[in-house]
Parts: sequence; structure tokens; C-alpha cells
Amino acid sequence: MKIARLFLIASLFCALVPSGFARDPLELPPHLSSAKLQGSGRLTWWGLHIYDASFYRVGSLASPEFALDMRYQKSFSGTSIANRSVEEMKRIGVPDAQAAAWGRELTAFLPNVESGQTLTAIYSLKQGTTFYFDGRQIAQIPGADFSKAFFGIWLDPKTSAPKLRTELLGQSCPPPLFTEAC
Repeated sequence: MKIARLFLIASLFCALVPSGFARDPLELPPHLSSAKLQGSGRLTWWGLHIYDASFYRVGSLASPEFALDMRYQKSFSGTSIANRSVEEMKRIGVPDAQAAAWGRELTAFLPNVESGQTLTAIYSLKQGTTFYFDGRQIAQIPGADFSKAFFGIWLDPKTSAPKLRTELLGQSCPPPLFTEAC
């Protein structure tokens, strides 16, 4: 997929963000420019603020296309992010060998992040999952299987962060990629 440039969606006001933190606008590819914030939340671990996450849906809440944007508040190596992703994928039921293979793929492109930097993952039926670092595309992994496993870290009912899942989904159902009844 070639994206000539990213467009800026409307600014999000603090009053619209459920957990009370302000977010800079998320830049999305043109075909996702109509995305609306569905929910947002904060991941903390042992009281430490790790990142703020925002979940966007394109068009209606039944749309299969969505984006997850994470603004980090702590510094992490790309390798540690990939390793944690593998552990979380296994937690939701991805077989060890498949999670390890996807972990190697993630390790190859995930950058080190510093406080204030963002990682964004966008799912679309045609492209699979496209990753952005501070608004710049860094990788794309095709296919629904990877996408379901990766986004399942936050959206699967077996997530290790059920409060964050609830905040991201708000009062709506998960995307059709997750076939759970609502």
C-alpha cells in the first residue's frame, strides 16, 4: 500500500475523551479519514502510567476498519514491546509457535519509543495491519489472523487489561474481526 500523505482528522476535545486526558489529533490514511473516536483509556502497571490508548472506528460502529493509537509515557525498546506482544498473544490463545513467528516479525520493525511518542496500528480488510510510528508508516502485515491476534491484546475478552478494553470499546461492540456476540 502506498500512502502519499496522511490527513488530519478533527481535533479531539478533552470533554470527548472518557478518561480525561487530552490527545493530539490522530493522522490517518485518506480511506480512514472519517474515523471517529470510539473510546480511550490509560494502561497502568503497578501504578506506573505506561501509555494512553485511543480506539477509532471508520463510519459506523459495525465497520470492519479501525485504528488503535498508543501514546507512550515511558520509554521501551522495540524488542521489549514485541516480546510483551508475544506474551499477550499467547495469553489470548495464539499457539506458541505462531506467536513466536509474529514476535520475530514485530521485532524486525518496532522502534524504541520514548515518552510522548506514538505507535498506531490500523486494520483494514484489504491491507491487514499497518503500523505507524509518530505518524510515519513503518510496516504492514497482511491477513486477518495476525490482525485478530495483535488487536486481541486489547480487544479480546481474555485480555490482561479488561478495564482498558471496556474503556476502548465504550458502549459498543468489538469490530467484526472479533466474532463475539454483543
